Amino acid sequence: MQVVSISSLKGGVGKTSVTLGLASAALAAGIPTLVVDLDPHADATTGLGVSLGAGKQLGIGEMLRTARRAELSDNVVPSGWVANARRLRKGTVGRKPVLDVAMGSAYSGIYDRPDLSRRDVRRLTTLLSRVTGYGLVLIDCPPSLNGLTRMAWTASNRVMLVAEPALFSVAGTERTMRALELFRAEFAPNLGPARIIANRVRATSNEHAFRLAEMKQMFGDLVLTPTIAEQANWQQIQGAAHSVHHWPGESAKQSAATFDALLKNLTDSGGVRNRVARRPVA
Repeated sequence: MQVVSISSLKGGVGKTSVTLGLASAALAAGIPTLVVDLDPHADATTGLGVSLGAGKQLGIGEMLRTARRAELSDNVVPSGWVANARRLRKGTVGRKPVLDVAMGSAYSGIYDRPDLSRRDVRRLTTLLSRVTGYGLVLIDCPPSLNGLTRMAWTASNRVMLVAEPALFSVAGTERTMRALELFRAEFAPNLGPARIIANRVRATSNEHAFRLAEMKQMFGDLVLTPTIAEQANWQQIQGAAHSVHHWPGESAKQSAATFDALLKNLTDSGGVRNRVARRPVA
């Protein structure tokens, strides 16, 4: 099972949007996927079409509190996107689409502090250790290097850093890379090299072209291609709690293709597709 943290130490760069785009691509590709919404604001949960508090399932914060006893698989809920995916696949042969959500919770904020013990840092690892049946787990992290992000990195095989092609974002990404190297050495020696996704790129911007070249000079092949273009109707798509792959229009189609390519890069390097067949047929 490939576990990927989507991170940024700078807010407002579209980290949750990238998480949702990758989840949309995974759903379209038929990869059984779990999204863990570790950000106390729970924006990923909302964007995935899940109503907070609508059922009896626990949020991720409550599960972290009782990590040794809580069963994450008993508390996940299906994304609202799945109904559309099933409708579009009606009459086709294959596995039922699976996109589940471990709901975000304001309660998780009690762990978003810099002084967590080693035991606390492993709470999410403990929860995920009992989960089976998914090929991919995406963790949407809060924009900080406090306890919740450290939990996510400890539980992950890989970290994807989201950056905009702008001065402060590039500088923040460099700081994050240094912090991640220190964290790997002390807590997570098996964590793979971080990759960087450039988001909200404007092809007509000279500043964006300059900053992209700067990122490639600084980080080399760690900067993934393709970059994600700025999309005017992205907020409308998220506001409707819709998968980009199910949204009409040419710009959404182009965005979907970008996320397909980024997901392929991730799955080819992580072997996700080889693990999908272990999901039992419902």
